[in-house]
Amino acid sequence: MKCFLELCLHVTCLCFCLSYIFAPFFRLFSVTAVDSAQRALDLLGLEPDVNMIITDYWMPDMTGFDLLKRVKEIPVVIMSSENVPSRITRCLEEGAVDFLLKPVRPADVSRLCTRMMMR
Repeated sequence: MKCFLELCLHVTCLCFCLSYIFAPFFRLFSVTAVDSAQRALDLLGLEPDVNMIITDYWMPDMTGFDLLKRVKEIPVVIMSSENVPSRITRCLEEGAVDFLLKPVRPADVSRLCTRMMMR
């Protein structure tokens, strides 16, 4: 059965561990992976049915916070291995729907899947 979600955009390098943790997400939703925030912005101009962006905070061309500020109309989840409370608060206040600390736990992915299913 095809889920109603057309596309979920994931902006980060997917290592094997992260791919394994996000496997339930990949089974439920159509996922497109890109290697930079700029590529994500380019793709957003071509693909109108993006329902969520999952991004790393640190990327080569801009931070996840910068990306969040540019795509206000799409829910953004930011991930980071750095537990910096002021950064987390700033991202959430700017509109991020969640901030995941790495290593990402299966419970985090379940929460995201549930959030997407309720949309």
